[in-house]
Amino acid sequence: MNKFWIATIGTSVIAYLIKFSGTLIPSRVLESPGVRRINGLLPIAMLSALVAVQTFADKKELLIDHRAAGVFVAAIALKLKAPFPVVVGIAALVSALLVRFA
Repeated sequence: MNKFWIATIGTSVIAYLIKFSGTLIPSRVLESPGVRRINGLLPIAMLSALVAVQTFADKKELLIDHRAAGVFVAAIALKLKAPFPVVVGIAALVSALLVRFA
């Protein structure tokens, strides 16, 4: 067995144990106001961080390119309350056009 499979199996076991440990937490802890607030805000923070990293980073470099324009246009579309598929479509179109004609 090579290092890849050891890492894959090890990561899978760790992920399972983390998920299993969640069943051991008493419900009174999970229903406390602080935990509920964190659970409500954590997905937003994680998604925002993912978008920022995927938009402005390339390996270890910080850069601004066509992806930033797509995110900017998507933010405007969201501000104007456009439906999500329209937001994604407009962002992809702007990004693709900038790549094509730049």
